[in-house]
Amino acid sequence: MKKHLLIIALLMAGCAGAKAQFSLGIKGGVNYSRINSNNLSSSSVAGYEAGAFARIGGGVYLQPELYLNSSGGDFKSNDNTYSAHVRFTNLNVPLLLGYRFGAKNLNFRLMAGPIYTSVLSQDNSFSQNFNAAYNDFGHYKNSTLGFQAGAGLDLGAITADLRYEGNLTDINSNFGQRQNLWALSVGFKIF
Repeated sequence: MKKHLLIIALLMAGCAGAKAQFSLGIKGGVNYSRINSNNLSSSSVAGYEAGAFARIGGGVYLQPELYLNSSGGDFKSNDNTYSAHVRFTNLNVPLLLGYRFGAKNLNFRLMAGPIYTSVLSQDNSFSQNFNAAYNDFGHYKNSTLGFQAGAGLDLGAITADLRYEGNLTDINSNFGQRQNLWALSVGFKIF
């Protein structure tokens, strides 16, 4: 994780030194996540996200971010005899490539790129029957790789994004579980 943060810091410093357009900001928002499973029905849970971003470049830009979020999902067996609730607190590091167009104080953005997610903590509850049937159901990976894609709007120093995030790796390969989410965030460019 330290290597990823160092790489991001070096990219930001290098681009700022090259006199590229550079902005730094904070952001926060909500998300709706779901963990899809091969054998169970699932439903979405609401979560939060808060962190910082940098934007380097003009029309085409690079946007590294670092933020905390909560995500998870609810599960039920098809006959409703088993149920589970899983919640994660994550550290996310997306590296987005974007395209910005429009006027100086009002512009629109499209972006996409990879995201590294590290699970900081996990909270889960399983029904009594669920524990007996699926003893290893809650063995989730500590980190995953995924992708984000979305659109945004900048109005002066205020920024807003709507993104979809999907996983490229299973969070639990025994049960074919992959997490995906929709996130809506609002931010403020400090400079």
